[in-house]
Amino acid sequence: MSIWWSLHLRREAASVPLARRLLIGAMDTAGVDPDVSYDLSVALSEACANAVEHGGATAHGGTSGAYRVTAYLDGEKCRIVVADSGPGFPGVQGPAAAAPAAVPAVASATRGRPLPRPPASETDEHGRGLWLISELADHVQLGNRPGRGGAVISFDKILKWREDAPLLTA
Repeated sequence: MSIWWSLHLRREAASVPLARRLLIGAMDTAGVDPDVSYDLSVALSEACANAVEHGGATAHGGTSGAYRVTAYLDGEKCRIVVADSGPGFPGVQGPAAAAPAAVPAVASATRGRPLPRPPASETDEHGRGLWLISELADHVQLGNRPGRGGAVISFDKILKWREDAPLLTA
């Protein structure tokens, strides 16, 4: 069985725990292993925090007060996509990566550009989020929305299920 949901959230700090709680609740209800749920919820929190902090100034000089979170639980995998309307990731170019129809096109950051390295120090406040996402997920793509502007981060993780998972198909 597959389930997905999409949220259009205001670029406010209060939206981050809301998105996280919705993801944890959906995965708990579906029967996903709590450790996998926790990893994905931390990665989602980091992606949302980046959208809140960096996703407001558009490439055209305006500001955007919203961002979108979409999550897919499809059998063995969960894919999460966070897209904002800001200036996008600098230097990320390339063809769009394959994604489900409802997911914005994402140019792969792994083509010619490695994912972020760990922060320089334990107290460094910048650069930790993308690094954490890349450590917690199985596959990560960074990109810019073609035409409209904005950053998109997409990450996947293979799911483990509890034995009593109600949505597991036999």
